[in-house]
Amino acid sequence: MDLDELYRVLRSAHVQAQGVVDTLRDPILLLDPDLSVISANPAFYQTFDASRDATIGVPFDELGDGQWNIEELTFLLKRVIPKSASVFDYEVTTEFPHVGDATMLVSAQRLQHPDNRSRILLVSIVDATQARQRADEKDILIGELDHRIKNLLTVTHAVARQTRVEGRTAEEYRDVLLGRLEAVSRSMNTTSTDTCADLSEIARTVLEPFLGCEQTISVADAPTLSLSRKQAMSLGMILHELATNAVKYGALSVPDGQVSIDWIVSPGEEDTSEIQMRWEENNCPDVKLPETTGFGTRLIRFAAERELGGRVEQNYLPEGLLVTVCFPM
Repeated sequence: MDLDELYRVLRSAHVQAQGVVDTLRDPILLLDPDLSVISANPAFYQTFDASRDATIGVPFDELGDGQWNIEELTFLLKRVIPKSASVFDYEVTTEFPHVGDATMLVSAQRLQHPDNRSRILLVSIVDATQARQRADEKDILIGELDHRIKNLLTVTHAVARQTRVEGRTAEEYRDVLLGRLEAVSRSMNTTSTDTCADLSEIARTVLEPFLGCEQTISVADAPTLSLSRKQAMSLGMILHELATNAVKYGALSVPDGQVSIDWIVSPGEEDTSEIQMRWEENNCPDVKLPETTGFGTRLIRFAAERELGGRVEQNYLPEGLLVTVCFPM
């Protein structure tokens, strides 16, 4: 039942309407002209773990911990009753008590109180957290495709530029270059692998196109860590993004640049173990904090936080970029 259907039911019969409202899964509030709560359905009390005493008679913007105290939303709601306006799907994204971080859509329409015919406000609240996450993931995937194409061109150009010509015949140069381009292809496939892999294997595959170049690249051998399919895909995507950025701006863009990757297993929260992987660059040119957050940084944070359930720290040190990715085993 959408808001318009509910509106028609509430105008028809009070007893019937109250029964319908009580069965709805979405939280429903009735507000007086001063935006104080007249009644709430069971779904509201259950969703927000609220008591009747903490709800009835309380101004809407004071419910909970003040999550609804938004100047723009209050302004819109105050216009509904006198102007017979409507509010549809006003998005509120914040941390709600007993719910956590969530996205709620608020809609409101004017109707008449069934007993005294006074004008009141019907407010519905829909939890759109999962829908918002799916939309964000879709945007990330579309952006990632475009980003990968641009990165592929950048890496291909860098590999060709860093492949030594001196002392080689045309055929030898061709074979070396094609070998490295094949390595680029293998490294990109790492981010979409469907099999489990060791962390060191993933790191070496991602950096394989540059292992024969002038830069110094080191990948730790221990501890041996077997990653799940999901972890391998996400970590491969992070490493590929870091390698591409290093080719553009960092240690892999200069002859004497250095990149090292290592990791440790440390105690995490609630008696769990946590993997801490470090990507460290040295001898980088003109290291400075970016003025804006690019898609690559968003992609790294998305993979670390949403896919791996962990966190990422990026430090722009004078000698080069230091990235630490932490996630549970």
